[in-house]
Amino acid sequence: MLDRVVYPGSFDPVTKGHLNIIRRAANIFDEVIVSVFNNPNKDPIFSMEERVELLKETTGEIAEVRVDSFTGLTTNYVKSKNASAIIRGLRAVSDFEGEFQMASMNKELDPEIETIFLMTDSKYAFLSSSVVKEVAQFGGSMDNVVPKVVEKALLKKYNNK
Repeated sequence: MLDRVVYPGSFDPVTKGHLNIIRRAANIFDEVIVSVFNNPNKDPIFSMEERVELLKETTGEIAEVRVDSFTGLTTNYVKSKNASAIIRGLRAVSDFEGEFQMASMNKELDPEIETIFLMTDSKYAFLSSSVVKEVAQFGGSMDNVVPKVVEKALLKKYNNK
């Protein structure tokens, strides 16, 4: 049985699509470690500490969830947490190719760690952190795509730029 899993991501910012995956994983596994990682290929609007804090605020009521952060290889991090699997969210078929490639590389790095794909609810299939940031940048409504605390943090970031 897979009792502890890691859901890694940049979460810049956390969206309702991410939360959908987190809640569903928490219904399946005993412990879900939602972990912010520093992706050197991305230029985040929120610092790692801010992303961790936003995740803690938005997942605080889910008993099975712990929030953390890491740098380096995901497989090393997963092993260090004594977890047996990586959770990855899929929005659409177009996500699968990149996620499959990453899962295959992770399997090459550590054959003991499984990758489990969860499809987000179809109402969030269009949603990405990049789209949310663009809407925030132009002052659009984010009620249906991010929690209120995240919306406030986004508006504050863009108003200060």
